[in-house]
Amino acid sequence: MSAFWRLGRGSPFPQAGVHPWGGVLRVVVAGMVGLLVTGLLLDLLLPYLPGAPEVPDFDQVRAAHRSSDLWLLDRESRPLQPIRVDHASRRLTWSPLEEIAPNLVEILIEVEDRSFHRHRGVSWPSLIGALKDRFLHGSRRGASTLTMQLAGLLTRESGGWSGRRTLAQKWRQMRSAWAMERSWSKAQILEAYLNLVPFRGELQGISAASRSLFDKHPSGLIPSESILLVAQLPAPNGPVSRTAARACAVAGRLAPELSCAALTGQAERLLRGALPPLRREVAMAPHAARWLLKQHRSASRDTSERRSTLDAELQQIARESLDRQLAQLAGHNVRDGAVLVADNASGAVLAYVGGGSVDPSARHVDGVQALRQAGSTLKPFLYQLAIEERLITAASLLEDSPVELVLPTGIYQPRNYDHGFKGWVSARTALASSLNVPAVRVLLLTGLSRFAARLKQFGYSQVREEGAFYGYALALGSVEVSLWQQVNAFATLANGGTFIPLILDADQESPPPRRITSPESAFILSDILSDPLARTPTFGLGNPLATPFWSAVKTGTSKRMRDNWCIGFTPRLTVGVWVGNFDGQPMREVSGISGAAEVWLEVMQAARLRFGSGHAEPELPSDSGLIRRSIHFEPALEPPRQEWFLAGTGSDAIRLNEGELRPSRIRSPGDGSILAMDPDIPGGLQRLVPRMSPEHAENQWRLDGAPWPAIPEGWELVPGTHQWELVDGEGRLLDRVRFQVRGTEPKQVQEGPAFQEAQPLAVAPGTQE
Repeated sequence: MSAFWRLGRGSPFPQAGVHPWGGVLRVVVAGMVGLLVTGLLLDLLLPYLPGAPEVPDFDQVRAAHRSSDLWLLDRESRPLQPIRVDHASRRLTWSPLEEIAPNLVEILIEVEDRSFHRHRGVSWPSLIGALKDRFLHGSRRGASTLTMQLAGLLTRESGGWSGRRTLAQKWRQMRSAWAMERSWSKAQILEAYLNLVPFRGELQGISAASRSLFDKHPSGLIPSESILLVAQLPAPNGPVSRTAARACAVAGRLAPELSCAALTGQAERLLRGALPPLRREVAMAPHAARWLLKQHRSASRDTSERRSTLDAELQQIARESLDRQLAQLAGHNVRDGAVLVADNASGAVLAYVGGGSVDPSARHVDGVQALRQAGSTLKPFLYQLAIEERLITAASLLEDSPVELVLPTGIYQPRNYDHGFKGWVSARTALASSLNVPAVRVLLLTGLSRFAARLKQFGYSQVREEGAFYGYALALGSVEVSLWQQVNAFATLANGGTFIPLILDADQESPPPRRITSPESAFILSDILSDPLARTPTFGLGNPLATPFWSAVKTGTSKRMRDNWCIGFTPRLTVGVWVGNFDGQPMREVSGISGAAEVWLEVMQAARLRFGSGHAEPELPSDSGLIRRSIHFEPALEPPRQEWFLAGTGSDAIRLNEGELRPSRIRSPGDGSILAMDPDIPGGLQRLVPRMSPEHAENQWRLDGAPWPAIPEGWELVPGTHQWELVDGEGRLLDRVRFQVRGTEPKQVQEGPAFQEAQPLAVAPGTQE
């Protein structure tokens, strides 16, 4: 009777005494038996010998795990937005073992380490079997236990082993596995392994793999999905066909009811080509998350979550309101917008919408931080400065009429939004109705440098130059600002002139507040901006600015209709809205009322319901010198009313004595103008007609010291430096301007009575409302 040895999957060999290789086989078998006995002894003794490698504590490994996404949370720790912070691999938060599907754990152990619950870190039978297969069949199969694999993962995490494995590295891996088994439980080993093991592509850990491939939490995996995941482990980025073959082999042994064809098709569909991005359950504040990430990097804070000051409900309302308005304005060439809401007392940002989610022109541009032209939204700070310095009061009369100001680049001619003029109006009406010419006249009183310095105090950091750099257009918002700066500045008015920096990080300590203006002047400005009657000349009575509760609000539209703003506040909250196009394209037929104001009103109402209104109206500054008086105008340019004054500036009657209040001035040419003659135009056709404002028939002109009759044809240009003077009926000098005429001798007049009125070299157009 013959006996045979059967080794591995090879052919039967005859009994050792008969087969010519029998002696060799006996030596091999004896060596394997000896190796097994030696391994068992090592398994028992080596972990207790000195010099064992140090392994990290399980709690340390778990605490050190970082998601590749930084999660932005709201003020109540509700998730708002994930943002990628680590591009080396894709990880999500740590998944506890009890939140991983049990079928996955069972399949993993059965396929990767069947003796997991019995060995002490190294499976000697598996190791000997692997050596036998390599010796007899030349096959290479793994013999590493899950504990040994975890030891290798932890070493790679710490920057240890890399490249091709050596016997020395394998020996250290075995010793680390022995040491780990002494201090870790089996459950901890499984949990750490499943959270650190790499899957296909950049995916690391069961949570990222489950979310990316199957769009589900690891607890919801079904057997077919678990088999596909385990089949990736030997070679995560190997050929898809090999992964599918492994999945079929595992299913044939552990789940024969599963179809191999179905598994192969699923593997091809999921793993072929680029993996889909991680599904995100929440995506409400991408721009806020990126802004906070900058703070996160600068502060080097090591966390996968960041609690913000945002409120999830208000954030959602602001997003939806902006999207609805942008959809309605799509026909007016408006694609982008932004919303920012802040708590006045703390500076906490409650809603931060950096852009619309429907067809934006630049999805990643942050409309809250982007710089855009301010338009008329800077006027309140100009009037506040003039009132604080007692240059004007809210009742002071300002003339809204054509004006020309000479700049180095030419003549600046500010115009109102509607291209009309209102004549004499009070400062209250001029500001609330957003009239441009009166604002420029106020800037002439305060001075450019003083106003530029005040804007810097209010947080407009882009105002870096002296006032002369910006010119008189600074009164109309020619400088670029951000919505963040706008809301912070208007919240300062709401706080009675105290600047409290805005914060988005709930754990950030806010810098100490600082006083910018007097509370009295801030109170008067807030009262003007809350007056619905004062804004009727421009906006009428029925508009979104006329809220059923106390609110102070200002709109603004930049030059050529590129930007539209609405910024306003209650005693508790400040809301700012911008709409326009990030690429600078002009809007069509959109004003402050029809553009940003609709969103402003809806968000403000929602914010008041969510956080309360605080005081119904601003509180009168304690121990202030504010005086409220009944006033009337002579003549009755505006109806009688109650008006607020700083102490010492009040008056019961506001009288207009046009001759005393504002004598005539030369309107054109401007002082310092340079007029250019065209040599191809006959000299008799190039003339200049001087103009005064206001017009008075008794006033007289002098040219170069000699009386000049005010002839309709004007004065024929003569090259050189000249001087116009304007005197009243008694010969008193009212105004004087000097100008130059440059050019060569022109041709003689050939025919025709018509003349060409000379123009300055350049004309700066006025800024919009």
